[in-house]
Amino acid sequence: MSIQIRGAITPLITPFHDDGELDLDSVGRLVDWQIENGSHGISVGGSTGEPTSQTVEERIQVMRAAAAAIDGRVPFLPGTGTARMDETLELTAEAQRLGAAGALVVTPYYGRAQQQGLYDWYATIAREFPDLPILVYNVPVRAAVDIAPETVARLRRDFDNVVGIKETTRDFEHVSYVLDLCGTDFIALSGIELLCYPMLCLGGDGHLSCVGNFAPRPVAELYDAFVAGDHERARRLHYDLHPLVDAAFAETNPVPAKWVMHRMGLLSSPHARAPLAPLSEAGRQRVLALLERSEHVAIPA
Repeated sequence: MSIQIRGAITPLITPFHDDGELDLDSVGRLVDWQIENGSHGISVGGSTGEPTSQTVEERIQVMRAAAAAIDGRVPFLPGTGTARMDETLELTAEAQRLGAAGALVVTPYYGRAQQQGLYDWYATIAREFPDLPILVYNVPVRAAVDIAPETVARLRRDFDNVVGIKETTRDFEHVSYVLDLCGTDFIALSGIELLCYPMLCLGGDGHLSCVGNFAPRPVAELYDAFVAGDHERARRLHYDLHPLVDAAFAETNPVPAKWVMHRMGLLSSPHARAPLAPLSEAGRQRVLALLERSEHVAIPA
């Protein structure tokens, strides 16, 4: 199974109008801007995209808009998981129909499944889509469940199309055990911004960083520098990104990112759907102060 999933894959925000309706026209513009600024791939439907506040049909509309805009220029890695199997299968089927490079399937959230339950969940998806690369999306802070490295390895052994993992956990030992058990050809992507560079050092293949939404070039260049063997520059970019990471998480992701993108003129509205609230005044001041420390993002005063 030929896999091209690597590099800086931007987990795209979902644009909304001020009234909360999808702004599908902006999806295409954002995709173009991302590719022009060096992003190696595009993902939608991950945590940064607010998937739990959208219907399945809305998520499919966003996937279609993104796939049409990408038009094969870079790999498309949509998030297709939910807490329900029927919805997950529907979204994953659409990803396959759209020609996605793979499907990023989050561990079923809230239910706190046992490891056998998680194995059975991914096994069902892998059997249903044998020709589609499947990546496990491990995000215990949101899903309330952590898939064990041994469970990932079991899936890897049993299904050729379970090809990788997105690790959104600060337990850095987790990915080390995953790669030890699955082999270093198993795709490992960082979902924690300040672990993007360390993940590459362990043998990872790239990262999905919410910072890439408003600063795609340095996020992509970090990967480019690393694979070119310029570790000094990659490490320098890692530290250059610190204030942007702090800005992105000044409040709950993606609220600050959307506010910054609105100020940059990339979005017509910074709207994030309930239960998320607009960026507070204190949050705005903190974000502005942090952006002043970076040469990579400029927004009007």
